[in-house]
Amino acid sequence: METLLIIDDDVGLLENLQMHFEEILQDGAPRYHVVTATNAAAGLRAAQESMPSVVILDMMLPDRSGLEIIDELKTLCGDARIILVTAHHDMETTIRAMKAGAFDYIHKPFPEPAALDLVVDRALEYRQLSRRAASVNVENAAARLGDIVGTSPLMQQLVKEIGKVTSSHATVLINGESGTGKELFARVIHNYSYDEPKPFIGINCSAIVDTLLESELFGHEKGSFTGATNTKQGKFEVAEDGTVFLDEIGDMSLMLQSKLLRVLQEREFERVGGVKKIKLRARVIAATHRHLSDEVAAGRFREDLYQRLKVITLQIPPLRERREDIPPLIHHLLERINEKVHKRVTRVPPEVLEHLTRLPWRGNVRELENVLTRAVVLAPGEVLLGDDLPALEPGAPEPGQTGRTATPVPLLAAPPVDDASQIPTLEEAERMLIQRAMAVTKGHKGKVCQILGISRPTLERKLQKYGLSPSVPSLLGGQG
Repeated sequence: METLLIIDDDVGLLENLQMHFEEILQDGAPRYHVVTATNAAAGLRAAQESMPSVVILDMMLPDRSGLEIIDELKTLCGDARIILVTAHHDMETTIRAMKAGAFDYIHKPFPEPAALDLVVDRALEYRQLSRRAASVNVENAAARLGDIVGTSPLMQQLVKEIGKVTSSHATVLINGESGTGKELFARVIHNYSYDEPKPFIGINCSAIVDTLLESELFGHEKGSFTGATNTKQGKFEVAEDGTVFLDEIGDMSLMLQSKLLRVLQEREFERVGGVKKIKLRARVIAATHRHLSDEVAAGRFREDLYQRLKVITLQIPPLRERREDIPPLIHHLLERINEKVHKRVTRVPPEVLEHLTRLPWRGNVRELENVLTRAVVLAPGEVLLGDDLPALEPGAPEPGQTGRTATPVPLLAAPPVDDASQIPTLEEAERMLIQRAMAVTKGHKGKVCQILGISRPTLERKLQKYGLSPSVPSLLGGQG
């Protein structure tokens, strides 16, 4: 039940409004608890005692004007929305009311109760959205650089790039495999880009069907489609001048890509079913585990949108390419997991740490956190045991190596130094190297990635580039 405070010296109007709002039901119960006052002093006392969600405030009161007490009301009841009402219709008073912080300004006599209902509904909706944005900001406060764990050269370079990105509000595209923490990096960029809290609004483009995603992004007007019983703000509108994070944008349909392109180009949009232009004030950060250049070549992603998104591009390295970061990351994650599951597993034996460092981690940091959570929950004491950890695969790297096998396979023989014609081009050498790796591993892509020290998506791109097939051994005859 929402508390509604009405301050007006017209006793007859007060009684009518109180009766009207108390008769409004929601799910079979009264929607409003109505509190009334006939002067400014009584209104301020009522505000302090009842903590209303919305205040309907008359401009002309016996002891003070409504304009004079707006600041005091805002201090007493926090984020309550204040609706000023008056019999005067001059423009100057309207401007003064809105400047003072009123949510809306309406004139007496009210054309019909429904008109006031609509204003109160909008006030409550904006209050709720504001609270959601505020809670997001509190959550964002934890996403600082301290959550990006790693001192490897790859991570040091990435942090430098983030520092440069935060000095502007340009569109950012974050590339990285699933589980690498793309949203964490987006939040860090957001938090370091502003001197004061701003909304960070995220949406997973792959988790919502197209018809609903358009409404989620741009909002909709009441009655614009079946089930649209109320006007709704979209993510772009709720984000205000903060950040909209579009996760897995590579999964967005071509139809929505077209609409998003227009929004980024014109910096404005309309709600679904609406005609009013709404300015886009938010910064856009997009992320994807797909290689958008390949998606463009395959006709699944618009090239013009890709160019709009990649103003600044960040590449998040997979965990297997920065194995030296795994030990400190384990200790960092253990602190968080212990707090979440109410355990105190703080000791990691060297052999367990070595084992964890050598695992392939195809699910990256997310997989590591899941594995650690299971091990912490099952640990009988303060020591992390290795019994519940995944087994190593054949050819797993030795400690200190960054993804390569412990005993490198001589994949290419060096050509005679005195015969320049025998030296292949870089592309030829790369193709031959991948062919040999595929032959040695009998087409096992995971082992090929370990041997060559590259990520799975990189291998897939190169296989496609050179027209190679996983069944390479059968093409190489005796060379395998």
